[in-house]
Amino acid sequence: MAIALAARRNPAYLHRMVQPISTRSELVTAPQGRVASAILWGAAGIGGLALLAAAALWFHYGTAVFFEMITAGISACF
Repeated sequence: MAIALAARRNPAYLHRMVQPISTRSELVTAPQGRVASAILWGAAGIGGLALLAAAALWFHYGTAVFFEMITAGISACF
């Protein structure tokens, strides 16, 4: 049993559904100035910390154990 969402005699309901979600003036722009700079520096800092942690593990455990830990972590995720 099918239930109609809108009758054919009421095109105003369907006409409102096909309108764009936002107009051109309502589009969100990319962050500017200090916000963009803070986001960029934060991402660079997190990336640098990840590389530093990887290098520390490499030097502490050696290459064989390091790669085994990475593969075990990846296999645990999937």
